[in-house]
Amino acid sequence: MGFSTDAIHAGQQPDPTTGAVMTPLYLTSTYAQEAIGKHKGYEYGRTHNLTRAALENNIAALEKGKYGIAFSSGLAATQALMSLVKAGDHVLVSNNVYGGTYRLFETIYRDYGIDFSWINTNDFGEVKNSIKENTKLIFFETPTNPMMNLTDIKLLTDLAKENNILTIVDNTFMSPYFQNPLTLGADIVMHSSTKYINGHSDIIGGLIITSSDKVFQRLKYVQNAAGAVPSPFDCWLTLRATKTLAVRMKQHNENAIQIAEYLSGQKYIKKIYYPGLKNHPQYELAKKQMRGFGGMISVDLGDAGFAYKITEKFKVFTLAESLGGVESLICHPASMTHASVPKERREAMGLTDSLIRFSVGIEDIEDLIADIDQAVQL
Repeated sequence: MGFSTDAIHAGQQPDPTTGAVMTPLYLTSTYAQEAIGKHKGYEYGRTHNLTRAALENNIAALEKGKYGIAFSSGLAATQALMSLVKAGDHVLVSNNVYGGTYRLFETIYRDYGIDFSWINTNDFGEVKNSIKENTKLIFFETPTNPMMNLTDIKLLTDLAKENNILTIVDNTFMSPYFQNPLTLGADIVMHSSTKYINGHSDIIGGLIITSSDKVFQRLKYVQNAAGAVPSPFDCWLTLRATKTLAVRMKQHNENAIQIAEYLSGQKYIKKIYYPGLKNHPQYELAKKQMRGFGGMISVDLGDAGFAYKITEKFKVFTLAESLGGVESLICHPASMTHASVPKERREAMGLTDSLIRFSVGIEDIEDLIADIDQAVQL
């Protein structure tokens, strides 16, 4: 089936009791059992929920994977992924990832004896030279947040397979509509479903997708044993949202391309980071492994004071954390999403105090450009 068809139908069947077309919201913490050890396959709400299962099957189809596993947040999903390693193991990570990922790895899991190396995963030589005998995972974003660096998924995953290393791709920025890392060789894909998957800024959630039976069994066990599961209502909202994922992503992409092209011609922009621009250093790679360029744009204004001032003047763009909603947001990563990353590490990757990040929504493009115009008039 095509993407839009799967988005609307995959994992969902009319309710067998009533014939309801929409997946019911199963608000139950437990299930009646006919006798000890005799039940209908459902025992406890943390372990089984039919609304959650529908979402998991739906996202698995969209990412072209075999299994989906839902969590209460993107970081809960990332935490579950760390159950794939143990003390003494080594993990390679993109040097530019979401600040919460950096915080989780460096301030929590390093204390448990897991070693992390922060590398430029779009540099094949650096990746190859960073692999150790105890390297078990490679975790990377592509594009990265917020520098929009791309990693060649096929090239890196081929290398990982040669060394018996699992690869995890955070696909939050692209969504399964624009990129399917599993088809390019990745073992695991994860999403903060808070972002584009849900797209309406009203839930917190995380998703993991894999086709590996072994990985699925481990992560499904952790989902139940650790209990970081999403509520049935959040699953229902997300499942409703995936039905419009295709049309939303098309508009995010269309608007972002126009805004990126517009910003490229403005003198107050010192640097612009968007893989849909032909002058992006990885534009050809973007075209090869993605079906669109997404709705995220980062720009460096060259002056932190200027950046601070204009973020307060937007009227359509909202100054806020997060991304991927239908409404446009403006973010100052150094003080918001990446505040937990040390300043010297941020600046080494180009994430300066004068950099701002646009999450381009699906409003009328004329209104978005006009909003930028008025905000920069100091």
